[in-house]
Amino acid sequence: MTDQSIDQQAENAENNEQAVIEQRRERLKQESLRIIEIADNELNSSLRCIHQLSVAGGATEATYIAIERRVVADQDAAGAYHLALLAQSTPDLPIDARQLIDLVVNKGDNSQLLALLKNLLLPPVDIIKAQILASNDGEAIGQMNAYLQINPDGFGSQHMLASGQSDQIVPLSQGNNIKFD
Repeated sequence: MTDQSIDQQAENAENNEQAVIEQRRERLKQESLRIIEIADNELNSSLRCIHQLSVAGGATEATYIAIERRVVADQDAAGAYHLALLAQSTPDLPIDARQLIDLVVNKGDNSQLLALLKNLLLPPVDIIKAQILASNDGEAIGQMNAYLQINPDGFGSQHMLASGQSDQIVPLSQGNNIKFD
């Protein structure tokens, strides 16, 4: 085999790789447009959009912004919880995680508050604790106290996993009016 044919094969391989990258980029753009359309036009669709985002394997910045707008417009605590977790694991997302966390704290139920406590890297422990205590829900208070006893600073699951303790990330919650494609 000559040097020229080796160079040609390398160039062909590189061109094929570029073509695959371009196809993926175009597919993500199309999926992003579809998700934005859902977020902009369907009430209570944030969990559906987050699911579609996960299935697509990513999206444009505009997609995340559209989902955040839907979460805020619907005051959807479940969507806010999951989008906040996404923002935590992908720090360059163009969304305001604090706003989402506040929405969960103010509108979420005790299971969502406990999930925030366990799954955020640095959850607002005092605010979550006050909300759960104010609910007078004995079971939730017991779960919170048990968790805070082993993790008084509320450093979240990632910290506990790194320190050898085991905990479970709370899975995608059941929201209202969820339709998955």
